[in-house]
Formats: sequence, structure tokens, C-alpha cells
Amino acid sequence: MASSKEYLNFILEQLGDLDEITHRSMMGEYIIYYRGRIAAYICDDRLLAKPVEAAKEMMPDAPYEPPYEGAKEMLLVEDVDNKEFLCNLFEKMYEQLPMPKPKKSKRK
Repeated sequence: MASSKEYLNFILEQLGDLDEITHRSMMGEYIIYYRGRIAAYICDDRLLAKPVEAAKEMMPDAPYEPPYEGAKEMLLVEDVDNKEFLCNLFEKMYEQLPMPKPKKSKRK
């Protein structure tokens, strides 16, 4: 089941106090970037955060769920209605998020 634009827009609105929140569509789902780093996925109208230490500390009881079959498990963010919590979560996660991989050259 693909995620709805309404859910994407809701999450983006919740994160609206942060600078440099961007997203990319991926086969009906969405990747959420914070300052150029992948922070979370929206899959099946669920917000799934990268399981970095900061996220684990802020959500110690959060269930782990895969964004799609065969993927690495991520933390399910259940408190998406709490704008302050979400922004704080992304802020604390940022330093622990992996740097983006360099793009490969198309030259052969």
C-alpha cells in the first residue's frame, strides 16, 4: 500500500520548524531528508526513523518495523502528533545520521 500525499504533507507540516527538510518519492513511498541526510522513511502511512542511538534513547519502547519487505528494520515513530517531539527527534538524530554516499560518475 502506498503512502498518501496527505500523510506526507502532515509530517512535513509537523517538521516545518526545521530548516532543510526535503523529501523524495520512491515507488509510492517517501524518503525524508534532514540537512541532506536520510533521517526517516514514510511507508504505508507510517513514519519510520533511522535507528541511531539518539532515536533509540528518545523512543526506548518504539517497535522496530521494516519499511518494506526485506529491508532493514527502523524505529516506528508513534508520537507524530507531537510537533515539538518530532523536531527535537530530528535535531538530536542529525549528527548520528550517515553522510550521503557520493554519486557515481556516469562516465565509462
